[in-house]
Amino acid sequence: MMDRERIRHGIQGPISSISTPFDKDGNIDERGLRNCVEYAIAADSGTILLTYGDSLFSVLTDREIGDVTRIVTEQTAGRGLVVGAGNWWTGESIRFAAYCREIGVDVFMPLPPNWAGSCTEETLIAHFEQIAEVMPVMLVTALGPGVGVPLPAIARLLERDNGIVAVKDDICGAYGRKLAGMANGRWSFLSGGRKENHLDVLPYGAEAYLSMYMRFMPSVAHRYWAAVETGAISEAASIVQEVDMPFMAFIAELGMNFDAVIHGAMELAGVAERWRRLPYSSLDDAQMERLAQFLERVKRG
Repeated sequence: MMDRERIRHGIQGPISSISTPFDKDGNIDERGLRNCVEYAIAADSGTILLTYGDSLFSVLTDREIGDVTRIVTEQTAGRGLVVGAGNWWTGESIRFAAYCREIGVDVFMPLPPNWAGSCTEETLIAHFEQIAEVMPVMLVTALGPGVGVPLPAIARLLERDNGIVAVKDDICGAYGRKLAGMANGRWSFLSGGRKENHLDVLPYGAEAYLSMYMRFMPSVAHRYWAAVETGAISEAASIVQEVDMPFMAFIAELGMNFDAVIHGAMELAGVAERWRRLPYSSLDDAQMERLAQFLERVKRG
């Protein structure tokens, strides 16, 4: 039976996604994966979030996605909400949702395939609602780079009695503000991206955001959230300006993929090794040293 109150309570504040770790040879590092879960729980992430992007499902087989989902659920052991994810056609998504329900996942986040704009408003509504008949669904808005689920479709889903309980917004901007206002009080709203995206939608009812720092330096995330909870918005904005924006500038200067830097930061935090499966890149020793110096400056405040 769906426990909407538990789901609502779990999707609050800074949320940690799970970055699937690998060894240097490209094998999934199960010990590191379990460490990622423990680190997120110790950081007080109410939800342990698997995503197609951060969890690197793009370089996993379907069997490995199932294994990673099972391991994460086992390790969480009811100490937080577990959100599974996947990117398949409707029938396969329904089958995977049934698997998730069987192993104890709480919510499923299905990312619909949408090659060359193949989905319509009607097929998207049917996709999400058919999966929601199997288990609670977190709707994810991104159908491709800068392409969101049409807001009229979301409005229709909000009007219906279905199993959709939350939404994760990766489009942000004006779209995110409108969506947050629509979902407010009806679905839990998880802002994707960074603190500045969450701060943009905060007045419209965003209860949670996906935090990069929860994976390697949760004190930054909690400092921001404490400012939000006490209404110290100028302080929250200062953290964005003084920590997040310089970090994104540093990543650009380093010339590496954002996710590669996150994996490097996780190694520095003692959570898991830096490696990502080829052909994805990983930080070399010189880049790791520069990252360590940057994060030490952040730590000193």
